[in-house]
Amino acid sequence: MRQTFALRCLLLITAALASSPVASDDAADKCQSDAMIVFDASGSMGATDYAVKLPRIARVKNAMQTVIPEVAPLRRLGLIVYGEGAYNDCDSIELRLRPTPDAADTLLSAIKKINPRGRTPLTRSVELAAEELDYRNKPATVVLLTDGEETCGGDPCRTAKALKADAKDLTIHVIGYREQGGYFTARCMSDQTGGDYKAVKTEEELIEALRKTLGCPFITERRSPATRAARYACARP
Repeated sequence: MRQTFALRCLLLITAALASSPVASDDAADKCQSDAMIVFDASGSMGATDYAVKLPRIARVKNAMQTVIPEVAPLRRLGLIVYGEGAYNDCDSIELRLRPTPDAADTLLSAIKKINPRGRTPLTRSVELAAEELDYRNKPATVVLLTDGEETCGGDPCRTAKALKADAKDLTIHVIGYREQGGYFTARCMSDQTGGDYKAVKTEEELIEALRKTLGCPFITERRSPATRAARYACARP
């Protein structure tokens, strides 16, 4: 009886795993390269969208609480925050965490303290994130999360093109977050580097976008509801 149950469980889990896409070694290396999160703390992130009474910054923090613990065991993560300075301060860019292994607790603690205030020097922030990743010599991933446009004179398109030209293997993903949606100029940073652009309006969409851009999809799939259900069933003899 026990042997029959064990065999049935093995078949369930194997089938669930088999239904997930298998990544190439190159894809595995790419999605496990060091990554920097570039976090928008400009004043607009403190706003409350019409349909939801929770400020944008709170929803982003909630999404991070869900995704970062999933990703941190798989890759070294770092954090740059921009916009916490005075309203007219375009130099308010701060490195909060260098790429660090298994950094979920440290990273979430830093994100929890972010208080949105000022402007949006996103272009320079992405540039500094790439430099922190030693992008000229190593594969590097930058995930920019912003709810607005560059407001400090930077040129996202030209900068991304120049970074890509100098890079060993740089990918910039852009998550554009606002209730009305629409095109963000910073999208060209992902277009220029082969990254993803995700326009999101809800906390659920934020979670999905963060998983897609920060995580390893082939590993995430192995944590799919079907796989979890199979493992749960096998834990109940």
